[in-house]
Amino acid sequence: MTRSELLAHAPGPSAIANEPPAARAAHPRGLIYLVLTEGWERFSYYGMVALISLYMVGYLMVPGRIAGVVGLGPLREVLEGISGPLSTQALASQLFGLYSGLVYFTPVLGGLIADRWIGQRNAVVLGIIAMSAGHAVMTSDRLFLLALLLLIVGSGFLKGNISAQVGSLYARDDDDGRVRGYTFFQTAINIGGIIGPLLCGWLAQAYGWHYGFGIAAILMLVALATYLAGYRHLPRPVKAQTTEARPMTPAERRTVLALLAVMSMTIFQTVASYQVYNVMPVWLQREVALDVGGFAVPPAWYQSMWALTCITGVPPVLWWWRRQAERGHASDDLSKIRDGAWITAASNLLLVLGIVTAGDGPVSQVWPLLYVTGLGVSFILYWPTLMALVSRAAPARLASTLMGVVMLTMFVANMTVGVIGGWYERMTPAAFWGVHASIAAVGGVLIVLFGRRLATALHASP
Repeated sequence: MTRSELLAHAPGPSAIANEPPAARAAHPRGLIYLVLTEGWERFSYYGMVALISLYMVGYLMVPGRIAGVVGLGPLREVLEGISGPLSTQALASQLFGLYSGLVYFTPVLGGLIADRWIGQRNAVVLGIIAMSAGHAVMTSDRLFLLALLLLIVGSGFLKGNISAQVGSLYARDDDDGRVRGYTFFQTAINIGGIIGPLLCGWLAQAYGWHYGFGIAAILMLVALATYLAGYRHLPRPVKAQTTEARPMTPAERRTVLALLAVMSMTIFQTVASYQVYNVMPVWLQREVALDVGGFAVPPAWYQSMWALTCITGVPPVLWWWRRQAERGHASDDLSKIRDGAWITAASNLLLVLGIVTAGDGPVSQVWPLLYVTGLGVSFILYWPTLMALVSRAAPARLASTLMGVVMLTMFVANMTVGVIGGWYERMTPAAFWGVHASIAAVGGVLIVLFGRRLATALHASP
């Protein structure tokens, strides 16, 4: 069976629920602890990040409160020195980009530290502790920037290292088991992405912002308890650099360069997708008819719909891949990533269509629902495929580092999301979302142009 066929037959949530006991037992015992830990961590992360833009624009940065945030004045001066004067929404967008970008930059450093000195397991524990503290500190308006710093540092130790541990549970030649393991792992992320915005968004709207942030802190402590309970079942620490490192072989260099190229091409569709956490809530609150039978739908709930699609969309996507394979036209890894780019572009165009259709009135909720549904399908296509590809093809001694580099693509994308989000008030909404459709399309075009050459290099990887 080819690598693409293995990916095509990876189990979705329904398959997981119905998998025979013997098949479930074949997975390493440590997998369940990693899956649950990641699920609790993603609950906390997505619950908090679903609130942060609206929290800054509508609460933290209002006159009389913004001056009390420690360090925000000097930071604003630095940002305005680079980009010019910033409105409240533009400043919030820049801060969102810095936070969400650095969350995905620090895993590169966390992976290096784990590979060279402290090991993956210790790094994950440190990361969870720092993130728990960060969510707790978020309940203080004055210490908002300190809270973000703790979350950034904690994510650096946690994200790349826990992802790499999933792949380390399986033998190097067990592609089938590894892809299934990452699918379980991704399912936990999506479940956290559903429940986090739903619960945190409701608590923030019903009782106040700090209740939404506080529950995220509690769930990070649950993540810590879960991880420690399964500690002895996790991959043993490897002292990666205790002996002289040999140079990479030419084949390894080609593989690493090909992986870096593929990662860079996914940045475009990530930029076009992750505005859903930054400007999307602000746009929803201002432009969309959110009232349903007298109930005001929290904007954060739309992010839950994205995550829900990432679960419910798996069975039909896998069915389609299976049909393609049966007809002798199985999609390879790069084809799946390319298709994700096209769907992301189309999803943003749906918002443009909804805005144009609404004219001067409020936009119907149908259009943002279609938008987040498309983003969910796109995510199914490209993100688990990318992680499994890196886990399989990366040289063993660079596994954590390259998994951290996968997160680095999110750093670049989210920093870009923050900058582009600052344009929102200077453009029409239709033009704003049209720009994002164009950005996603660029990623698809690049894969069309260079995909065959990259696929050859990756197919020859050890």
